[in-house]
Amino acid sequence: MTSRVSTTASTAGSAQLTLRRLILYILLFALVVIAAVGLSGLFERLFSTGALLASSDVAGLARSLAFTLIGGPLAALLWWVVWKRLDDGAERISAGWGLYLAAAYAVSLIVSVTALLGLAASFIGQQEPRWHSPLSGGLVWAGIWIWHRWMWRHPVKHPVNLDDVPAVIGTAFGLLTGAFAAITALGGLLDVAIRGFTSLTPGTEAWWQSVLRALVWAAGGSIVWWWHWFKGGGRKLETTLMDVALIAVGIFAAGITALGGSGGVVFVLLRTAFDRGDPMSELLAPLGSAIAAAAVGALVWRYHRISGARRSVATRRAGRLVTSGVALAAAASGIGTVINATLAMTVSPLAGSGTRTLLLGGISSLLVGGPVWWQVWKPGSQRPSADAIPPGRRIYLIVFFGISAVVALIALLVIGYRIFEFLLGDVTGGSFLDRIRAPFGLLVAAGLVAAYHFALWRRERVLLAAASLTSAHIIDRVTLVTAFDPAALSKAITAANGARVTVWRRADAGLEPLPAGVDLPPEPGLVDRVVTALAGVTAQHVLLVIGPATGQLAPIEVIPLENRNIVFNDGPVSGVIPSGN
Repeated sequence: MTSRVSTTASTAGSAQLTLRRLILYILLFALVVIAAVGLSGLFERLFSTGALLASSDVAGLARSLAFTLIGGPLAALLWWVVWKRLDDGAERISAGWGLYLAAAYAVSLIVSVTALLGLAASFIGQQEPRWHSPLSGGLVWAGIWIWHRWMWRHPVKHPVNLDDVPAVIGTAFGLLTGAFAAITALGGLLDVAIRGFTSLTPGTEAWWQSVLRALVWAAGGSIVWWWHWFKGGGRKLETTLMDVALIAVGIFAAGITALGGSGGVVFVLLRTAFDRGDPMSELLAPLGSAIAAAAVGALVWRYHRISGARRSVATRRAGRLVTSGVALAAAASGIGTVINATLAMTVSPLAGSGTRTLLLGGISSLLVGGPVWWQVWKPGSQRPSADAIPPGRRIYLIVFFGISAVVALIALLVIGYRIFEFLLGDVTGGSFLDRIRAPFGLLVAAGLVAAYHFALWRRERVLLAAASLTSAHIIDRVTLVTAFDPAALSKAITAANGARVTVWRRADAGLEPLPAGVDLPPEPGLVDRVVTALAGVTAQHVLLVIGPATGQLAPIEVIPLENRNIVFNDGPVSGVIPSGN
């Protein structure tokens, strides 16, 4: 009873300590944010030239003063208390310290970089840039970022848990910012090169100004990525969180961008060849951005594919599965769109350019996604044996089957709704095929994907079940206890199961003890009975006891064994005991 009470008290004390840490770090984070907002407001008024400190916005100034003069000292006092507590190792390994530092690091990095890059870009092409607010906010949050980076890199008080989060956040944020800004800049340049200066909408801004602003963002994002990836040690981190971030950003997001851009390029080319209903300037309008997205996305994807070769086998397999999934989604959407457009042409053979454009969009998506999926997934050389099925593949099959099955179910419900609406409603609302062509195309595409992945999953389940059954019946070692001549018995056991046989000689073969070194000849049919007794055994080590002879057939006892540590008073002793004990 005393032990149970002490255990309950210990659990309650641990829960209270965790709650206390959580509240402490949440309060510290809130106070840091409040002080940063107030100090940013004061700096903005300080940088404003030609204006009194409290000329008009009295409420704003009062809020900034309150946040700074009240929130700032409280934040400093609470941080000092937390910093002193970090001398205890239990505080450093707590999840609260790692969560706080990761959250503050992420917020300060994103806000400061966004403000400073926006400030730098605002000086390009603007007569009177609004630089007071981004400069004040950028400086304050940059200081907070430097402060928390120092704590993150502290040799003693750095967080033990979640210490990889700042590097992951900085790498992902910098890569996304730099990549999308590079797409914008390159897309603007290509658009000017393809359509010419006169194709741009006339206005007060020159074409190069938006390109330069995007280049500023691209350079800033690239610096942030480089700093965390190389200088911050993100490239050498081999944690699960870093692997997930690389797959999500460098493979998944980059793959979607590359395939979407490539599909856009093919779509524009197909329209220029088969659908020239619009002016050429409008047809070529998406081409520059599509080429930029395809180029930058492919570059990012290729880099992470190469850098991922140094990581674990599971990470590389996950990257290939994600690439296959993105390509398959593009191909399946293309199939559904093609079916939709084909049914529209069937309903109205004189369909206009809208249906033709829809058909070309589906064809372009299929032409881009199909070959990539075929190259990555390799459906012509699927695994013929259970040994060649990698871990995670069955999860991939189940996920894709589940998603496609849900999509097919929703499409089927929409088709049913359209059918009843057609039968019960006004027949002048369009033809039957015109009502169901969009969900029908989605149903066919999702149904094909679901059926294919279900067939693969079922086949691999049979292979794995057969392999596990086969491996479970393999007997690796047999300990034979008998008084009969073991030569014929050992040969038969090895021939039937491939097991190694260890013989222990019995001294009580019958009613009388045997002389030393004397073995009884095997009974007629004993070898066949032994092989039959071992046929259904599912253990790697088996104890086979034969005899003693009592004038009838010698009894055969098969005992599956497993290795365990038998604990005696003198200490652990490795031994073999029956599996049921």
